[in-house]
Amino acid sequence: MNNKTQLGPSTIMFPYPTVLVGTMINGKPNFMTASWVGIACSTPPAISVAIRPERYTYKGVVENQSFSINVPNSKLAKLTDFCGIYSGRDNDKTKLFRIFYGKLNNVPMIEECPLNLECKVIHTIEVGSHTVFIGEIMETHANEDCLTNGKPDIKKIDPIIYATGTRQYHKVGEEIGRAYKIGSKD
Repeated sequence: MNNKTQLGPSTIMFPYPTVLVGTMINGKPNFMTASWVGIACSTPPAISVAIRPERYTYKGVVENQSFSINVPNSKLAKLTDFCGIYSGRDNDKTKLFRIFYGKLNNVPMIEECPLNLECKVIHTIEVGSHTVFIGEIMETHANEDCLTNGKPDIKKIDPIIYATGTRQYHKVGEEIGRAYKIGSKD
């Protein structure tokens, strides 16, 4: 017997990464909290982010055709939440973080975030209330202290995870097994 409760069409999916989307607006860096983000392709490496057209950050992504994805750690939860509550139209977010630039000169990134992706928009898709921007990842920046054997380590990065429905932030939990190994027949 099925013990499932039908919830109707919804955007419930776990986990939601919590990131800070960076872009330039009127020559000034701005950052917006987003959780509707995901890897879109491996070749070329690409990521998608869904942004409502009325959001201030939307303007910068459209004008510059570029953006950054900054992965904050749990220590940055309060500032990350602030960037989701308050618009850059009314609040100067440049004083919240140390900002740096990489290969794409017009893409602001946050030094305090352990992982940063520089992205160039390659596709834009209108989907109802949001526009999905697909950005080719032009460069990935990782704090050295968040690497294990030269690879990003999720526990060291300590990303913020958002749980829709309960509207809570979480941390990464325990390991349950090695990917591409626990399901193999050997």
